[in-house]
Amino acid sequence: MAPSTLNAPVPGLPYFAPQHAISPGTPVKPNGSNIPTLFTPLKIHSKTLRNRIIVAPMCQYSAAHEGPQIGALTPYHVATLGHYALKGAAIVFIEASGVQPNGRITPNCPGIWSDDQIPGIKAVVDICHAQGALCGIQLAHAGRKSSTCATWVSARHGKTSVRAGADVGGWPEDVVGPSGGEAFTWDGKGSADPEGGFWPPRELSLEEIEALVGDWAEAASRSVEAGVDVIEIHGAHGYLIHQFLSPVTNRRTDKYGGSFAGRTRLLVEIVKAIRAVIPEDMPLFLRLSSTEWLEETELAKQYGSWDVESTIEITKMLSSLGIDLLDVSSGGNHPQQRINMFKSKDYQTKIASRIRQELRASGSQMLIGAVGLITEAEQARGIVETSLKDEAEAAKSMTEAKWSSEPMADAVLIARQLMREPEWILRVAWQLGVDVAWPSQFDRVRFPRL
Repeated sequence: MAPSTLNAPVPGLPYFAPQHAISPGTPVKPNGSNIPTLFTPLKIHSKTLRNRIIVAPMCQYSAAHEGPQIGALTPYHVATLGHYALKGAAIVFIEASGVQPNGRITPNCPGIWSDDQIPGIKAVVDICHAQGALCGIQLAHAGRKSSTCATWVSARHGKTSVRAGADVGGWPEDVVGPSGGEAFTWDGKGSADPEGGFWPPRELSLEEIEALVGDWAEAASRSVEAGVDVIEIHGAHGYLIHQFLSPVTNRRTDKYGGSFAGRTRLLVEIVKAIRAVIPEDMPLFLRLSSTEWLEETELAKQYGSWDVESTIEITKMLSSLGIDLLDVSSGGNHPQQRINMFKSKDYQTKIASRIRQELRASGSQMLIGAVGLITEAEQARGIVETSLKDEAEAAKSMTEAKWSSEPMADAVLIARQLMREPEWILRVAWQLGVDVAWPSQFDRVRFPRL
């Protein structure tokens, strides 16, 4: 039998996986006409995305809360994340992974504070690479929103959040934040209130903050050892970094509080620490809540809040420090936020567009990722599409402030829609008239060829 007819394996795996003739999710004829930007490659340093569709980190609350496998990824994660890679995603992100044990949202969230957690991450990396996708990991610390129960556990109690006590693997005495005490409990309900869903945090000491920066760097080093292609820093949704950024939750009077420079110091130190230990050509992403949606509330009138202008300011700073892509999200730091994010279709993509415009006007080439209720083919295409013919025309348009011809973002991050419909990327390509490769094992059930 001629070698070209063999079912060749992907090299370097501890098990057999067939090589795809063409990487799933890429156009069969990549140089064909009318291929939308959504299905063109995107190069970031040494890594090339096969299209512009990224699987956003999604909490699964499916890791062990005790024993030798605490915080480790399991075959469940290989199955779910691997399937997104199989169906054409460019990057598949592993969910928020705690850089410290008390940095997990729930006792069942994964972590990367120990070398023992590297093999589980590598198993996910391997399955993603076998399908032609890149694999990313989101490094996180939940701060005052930690030590809660999985969402479905809360739902069984008719609540949006239930505290996780020590009896179920929680750490009530080690929930931390930039500022501490009963008044800083996320939902405003004290520890004595039986309806409360969160624990009151204690204030981090300067020594603990310095150790925390080191733990982020060590987590990044472990990610590199596990073979991860991309790292994302989680600075959004009311978790620890966001808590430091916001004057609503950061009332410190030392060098990590007060002024904009003080409140952003932790994030800047984490970015520098991670950049110092990862390969120079490794992409580094950052997820931020671009706004807390607290503008014009009494809280904001009294303390100020983190808003789009704040995000633009810090993003311009971080561009020179090595952040390659800003993942634009919003909200999550206070229950008084003035938006229902599950009912507002384009609530974040317009903000992403504005931030991208501001960055380009300042000379920054930082990429922008749009996320949030992106569910339809035309919607996804429109976010990353430009009507301009070439870069020269794009540059001219920018100097004339004709922003409408610029894309809103450079990539889209999809979460819940892929949980509902893992083949979403393949369906979107078909709806947009793009003949993309399907995984070899699924080729005989593909949509009709275009």
